[in-house]
Amino acid sequence: MATEASTDGTEAPDAYEELVERYRRIANVGNASGILSWDQQVMMPEGGTPARSQQLSALSAVHHDLLDDVEVGDLLDAAESAELDEEQAAVVREIRRSYEREVRVPTELVEEISATSSEALSAWEEARAADDFEAFEPYLEKLVDLKRQYAEHIDPDADPYEVLFQDYEPYLSLERTEEILDELKGVLVPMIEEIRESETPITTTAFEGTWDAEEQEELAREALTLVGYDWDRGRLDTSSHPFTSGTQFDARVTTRFDESDPLASLTSTIHEFGHANYQLGLPDEAYATPLGEARDLSVHESQSRLWENHVGRSKAFWELFLPTVTEQFPDAEGVTAEEAYESANQVYEDNLIRVEADELTYHLHIVIRFEIERALISGDLDVSDVPETWNDKYEEYLGIRPDTDADGCLQDIHWSHGNFGYFPTYSLGSVMAAQLYESAEEELGDLDERTRDGDFAELHEWLRENVHQYGKRYETGDLVREATGEEFTAEAFTDYVTEKYGDLYDLDSA
Repeated sequence: MATEASTDGTEAPDAYEELVERYRRIANVGNASGILSWDQQVMMPEGGTPARSQQLSALSAVHHDLLDDVEVGDLLDAAESAELDEEQAAVVREIRRSYEREVRVPTELVEEISATSSEALSAWEEARAADDFEAFEPYLEKLVDLKRQYAEHIDPDADPYEVLFQDYEPYLSLERTEEILDELKGVLVPMIEEIRESETPITTTAFEGTWDAEEQEELAREALTLVGYDWDRGRLDTSSHPFTSGTQFDARVTTRFDESDPLASLTSTIHEFGHANYQLGLPDEAYATPLGEARDLSVHESQSRLWENHVGRSKAFWELFLPTVTEQFPDAEGVTAEEAYESANQVYEDNLIRVEADELTYHLHIVIRFEIERALISGDLDVSDVPETWNDKYEEYLGIRPDTDADGCLQDIHWSHGNFGYFPTYSLGSVMAAQLYESAEEELGDLDERTRDGDFAELHEWLRENVHQYGKRYETGDLVREATGEEFTAEAFTDYVTEKYGDLYDLDSA
């Protein structure tokens, strides 16, 4: 690689190496914050919030100041003047993007957002447990205001919601996202209506009853081992909202248990496995650089939704896993694989909870959140009106109305983190998962056959080779094109659900 001098006399390759070394320090501060956040949600004593909010605020300020440094800008300029290979150019691109967003936001605002989010998390947990939205309302109101300020600093001329969305998906436009959501609604709404009117409804009672939480946890561990979770670099815990946290060396998953619904914890555990599996599949040697980091949330969600839906909700999986279920829960001994499969894919008429939703109505849950948070950020909706608006939209889109805010607008953790713009990535990830799974099957052959045999090695290897190994080398659309040979499209997803649910419910449209 040629050596070129920058305007301040620094040799460009030297500048690149120094830039990467600086980024490693920045990334490690962020990873340390992640561990503290995990601890707050999983193990921290209830009284620890005042100190933890200060700790996270301080680390967020350090992270911000390390990146918001004129020397980083000089190093970027020098590195960009060199003859970089494709991977190095991608590293510089990603650091440049982070740098340009970071330098526009005052440190004081970064600290305030972090401290408020930490306090809001505890307030949300208490408000949800007490079904008391008013207790959470002032925190949500403050976070909405702070995030508007944040967006204003980054780009005062842009739609503030789009600015926030770009924190989670920088390389797919909000316009394209809305097109995909509209396409999903166009296919799913009439399909759901047809299912509800179907003469062959799924009303299986395969998993009715009471299922001990400790026994469910053992079952969740069996499932994680079966699909290939690396216990040397991970762990399973419980939290009020399932999530994954970590790096390629330490990727932890959490789930939660409902003793009346063992499928909910099982599917959420497999979902979180998909996230952890992506983290663990990132290249070790690129740790704490953009090449060792996941390609944003749409791709991350594609991994979790692929394992949850295309593997964990498949008939082949239940043919494989049902004996383990019956061994753990003898009361399930009479359940057939077909009944278990139908239970895992039943389209519910009365499900209020997103993380427990079926594969079809799930996306209407996302649309509702998307519309509400867009209105919040634009100022078209007051925070005090969120519960009623939420309930109205559930009635409009899903034909059900929450009786409590705990089952309504308080059910998700994301707004307590200030994560406005996050929700659309769930649907984008589902769409991407179908496209990736279709391509994997075209290359590897019948994946259901491998699932029945408990052989996930080739799917793991395909995902490692086509998605995980690249980190942030490619932008989102380019990564999909690299993996599948096609542009990012919803076609594979709509074909998949049309065929699957057409067969399950004997639909005329299939």
